[in-house]
Amino acid sequence: MLWNIDFRDKRPIYEQIVSGMEGEILRGILLPDEPLPSVRNLAMELSINPNTIQKAYRRLEADGYTYSVPGRGSFVSDVEGVRNMKKREMLQRITALILEAKQLGITEKEITSAIKGSSKGGSSDDRSK
Repeated sequence: MLWNIDFRDKRPIYEQIVSGMEGEILRGILLPDEPLPSVRNLAMELSINPNTIQKAYRRLEADGYTYSVPGRGSFVSDVEGVRNMKKREMLQRITALILEAKQLGITEKEITSAIKGSSKGGSSDDRSK
């Protein structure tokens, strides 16, 4: 498990770590009750300050992605509830976006085409170029 840290990214390093771990947890790459690397080991692996790792771990725990056991370290939480909540939030945002698109006069056919294009890795604008 190695997250790419982009030093040109405007986000703080701890946020990049949080984002990478959240993604791996939500995709099931990191499984419930699996231990996270120690703060010291991950700091050495990524060549960054251990305080940055500790800040990321605190944020992950506060957001419900991990839990800590004193003297043993941090572990992945069972995030099925978090995953379901994020799915609901995403669907609500998509619904709001579709309503906004319809208010702008975008047709269902255009919306469907955009969705199909995005699922293939492109965009609906690719055909017009």
